Amino acid sequence: MRGILFHGAGHTVAGCLMSYGGGYPESHRQAWVYTGRIIKGEKPRNLPIQQVTKLELFINLKTAKALSIAFLPPLLARANGVIE
Repeated sequence: MRGILFHGAGHTVAGCLMSYGGGYPESHRQAWVYTGRIIKGEKPRNLPIQQVTKLELFINLKTAKALSIAFLPPLLARANGVIE
């Protein structure tokens, strides 16, 4: 898989240049919380809109090299994961 920017670390591991966004585990956990609330009788329209609170950045250096892209060290230091 070759791509530039995707959501989720799995895409970066598969060959995407980088991913930035909320993690799937947190998103799925929140979806199950909402599902439980709806099953217990709450109306979906009454549930608040939620935003991701933890963002993750993953960078694939192998793909970056293939595309002749260089990342600055401060960005690499802030990444949650760097695939080499």
